[in-house]
Amino acid sequence: MEKPGRRKNKPAGRTEKPVGRVEFETMLLGRHSHLFNPRTRSSGGRLDRSAYILLSRIQMDGPMSIGQLTEAFGLDASTLNRQTAAMMRSGLVERIPDPDGGMARKFRISAEGARLLDADRSEYVQGLEKVMDSWSAQDVETFAGFLQRFNSDIETLEGHPWPRP
Repeated sequence: MEKPGRRKNKPAGRTEKPVGRVEFETMLLGRHSHLFNPRTRSSGGRLDRSAYILLSRIQMDGPMSIGQLTEAFGLDASTLNRQTAAMMRSGLVERIPDPDGGMARKFRISAEGARLLDADRSEYVQGLEKVMDSWSAQDVETFAGFLQRFNSDIETLEGHPWPRP
């Protein structure tokens, strides 16, 4: 029974179509991200979101220049310069000459950056395992497939594909 004085209003722009449900559920997923954030867990994860994402990309592609990072992320060079400078100050990356002999220097993950990335990733996986503990292996596989498809379609529209392992 509905409480007096409370009305259920449908938010503006929300539809009864399934895509409206996707909008709502992706909004909630962003809200719940703190459950998987190692920085809020007792183990003391240390990477902020941007460092986690940048380090993950460099780990997959190998050393990358600012130009390559700009192309990969679709961000401007000044934003990436600030982020990589902060990561250098924290000892997460180091600048090296281009291993392929190019002019631009590249960023490579430091041993400490790799250690923290691996530790934080492990914490994220543990958090997800807790959430999906009652799911069947098939349900987890199906969900992973749909997430990959969803992300790949976004990447295609944006023109910035992400490498997959």
